[in-house]
Amino acid sequence: MSNEAVRALEPKAIWNHFADLNAIPRASKKEARVTAFMKSFGESLGLPTHVDHAGNVIIKKPGTKGRENKPAVALQAHLDMVHQKNADTHFNFDTDGIKMKVDGDWVKAEGTTLGADNGLGVASIMTLLAANDIPHPPIEALFTIDEETGMTGAFELKGGLLTAPVLLNLDTEDDDELTIGCAGGVDVTAKGAYATEAAPAGNNGYTIRVKGLNGGHSGAEIHLGLGNANKVMNRVLLVAQEHGMRLASVDGGGLRNAIPRESKAVIALPVANEKACIEALKKLEADLKAEYRTTDPGLKVELAKADLPAKVMAAKDQRGFLLAVQACPDGIFRLSPDVPGLVQTSNNTARVQLADGAYTVMCLTRGSVESEKMDQAATIRAAFELIGGTVEFTGGYPGWVPNPGAPIIHLMADIYQELFNSKLKVLAIHAGLECGIIGRNYPKMEMVSFGPTIKGPHSPDERANIKSLQKFWKYLRVVLERL
Repeated sequence: MSNEAVRALEPKAIWNHFADLNAIPRASKKEARVTAFMKSFGESLGLPTHVDHAGNVIIKKPGTKGRENKPAVALQAHLDMVHQKNADTHFNFDTDGIKMKVDGDWVKAEGTTLGADNGLGVASIMTLLAANDIPHPPIEALFTIDEETGMTGAFELKGGLLTAPVLLNLDTEDDDELTIGCAGGVDVTAKGAYATEAAPAGNNGYTIRVKGLNGGHSGAEIHLGLGNANKVMNRVLLVAQEHGMRLASVDGGGLRNAIPRESKAVIALPVANEKACIEALKKLEADLKAEYRTTDPGLKVELAKADLPAKVMAAKDQRGFLLAVQACPDGIFRLSPDVPGLVQTSNNTARVQLADGAYTVMCLTRGSVESEKMDQAATIRAAFELIGGTVEFTGGYPGWVPNPGAPIIHLMADIYQELFNSKLKVLAIHAGLECGIIGRNYPKMEMVSFGPTIKGPHSPDERANIKSLQKFWKYLRVVLERL
C-alpha cells in the first residue's frame, strides 16, 4: 500500500489534503515551508489570507447562501507535527515526505510518526475552505505553528484578528470525546559539567541499549504507565555501577512531549567483573520485563562489546548524576481530587544526554493547578542543583479552565446524541491544547476541542482510524450547519 491507497479513502477530499500536507516537512520551529503552502492554498481559493508575524495563517471564508450574516465560527488546528522514527528507519524529516499505508481500519506511516496529530484537523479545515456544497456560517480558519514544542504560535497570536464568538479546536484524539479544558506545562532543563578521566586499565568497552518500549504522548497517555527508556536506562546503569561500571556517554529519548522509547549508553567495565555484571543485568531485565509485561511487552536491555571509550565520567560525578536522574520524578504525581480519573500533575523525563564533560536532562512538567505544577518542577530542580547543576524553566503555558455551562457544549452534546444515539463524553484532559493560550487575548470566546480517533500520537506507532474520520466529518458538518 502507498500514499495513493490513502488518497482513495473516504472522505477523499480530506485524505487528499492530508496527503498533500504530509508531503511537506513540518517539524516544530521549522514551519516556513508549510506556512507558505497554507498561504498559497488560501490565495488559490481567492480567500482573504493573512500570515501574522509569528507564521500563523488565517484564512477567512464568507458564509454560504442564507448564512452570510450569521456569527462567524473559528476553526483551529496546528501545522507542525512531532518528528519521531524507529532507530532502524532511514528517513530524513528535513527533506522527506511521510510515507503512509492503509492497514485494515487504520492509516499508518512507514516507521515514522504519521502527522495525523494535527494534520487531519488541518486537512478537514482545508476541505471546508475548498468546498462549495457544505452549509456553514462565516469561517475564520486559524492554522497555528509550533504547538508541539512551546505553543509559540498561540502565544504570539494577537487579539483582534478573529471576530468569531466560538472556536472549534480540532485536536482531540477520541471521536466520542469533547474536550473543554486542559493542563498547562513548563519545560524544565537541567545542565551541568563533570570531570572526565581516562578509562581505567583492565576494562572493556560495552554499549547498552534499552529498546522496544512503546513510547507515546507524554500528556494524553501518561496515565497508562508506559515505560520511560531514560528511567529504565538509569536503573540499568545503577546496577552496573555496583560492578565497577564507568560511564562514558548516554543518549536517550527525544522530544519533551514524547515518552522516550529508546536509550543508548557507552560504558567501561572491569574485565574481572564482567560475568557478575552481565548476570545482574540479565536479572534486572527479567524484572523489568515482568514490571512492563502489560504496557511494554517488547522491552529489551541489550549489552554488546564495543571499543573501550577514551574518557569516562569521574566516579564521584557519576554517582551524583545517576542518583539525580533516579530522583527525577516521572509519570503521575497527583490525580485530580475533583475530576475522577483526571491526571492533575505529571512529569516526563524526556531527554538525557551525557558526553564529553557535559550533561543535559530535559523534562516536560504538566499540571492543571499552576502552583502544584511549579512545585513538581522545583522538585526536579532540587535533584540537579544538589549535584551542582543549573536548572531553568522555559516555555511555560497556562491551562484551559473548563466552562461546562457554555452553550456550544450543550449544542454539540445534543447533536452527537441525535446523530450517533450515544452520549458524548465531555471532559478535561491532561495534555496541552492551545485553547487556554488563545483565550488570553480572546477571553469571551467559547471553545471546545474534538476530532477523529488517533492512537499512538508522538510515536512511530501513530495511526488514524478511517471509519472514525468519516464519523467526525459527518459530525463537524452538522455542527457547522446548526451554528
